[in-house]
Amino acid sequence: MIRVFVVYEELPVPERFEQHAELCRRVKGGTFRHGNVFGSPLGAPKFKHYAEWEFPDMDAFRAASRTPEFMETGKDAMEMGIPFTVHFASVE
Repeated sequence: MIRVFVVYEELPVPERFEQHAELCRRVKGGTFRHGNVFGSPLGAPKFKHYAEWEFPDMDAFRAASRTPEFMETGKDAMEMGIPFTVHFASVE
């Protein structure tokens, strides 16, 4: 399984993030989820919001990552103006 996860340094405006989430849901082959980060073992969390795609395997991830829809999600995320970091993980 492949996960693409994104951590945001600030809380997004809910209505604006829902527009972004709708774009993310259009990417075929993956499941999109997101939510606010509510805590950390060491006090206040560094990140405020979390989002992820889950793809069944590397082939599905590669196919999705080459689509215009996938590229549009990155552009839209930058337009929100919230600092974020994207990570790719292979989950066993």
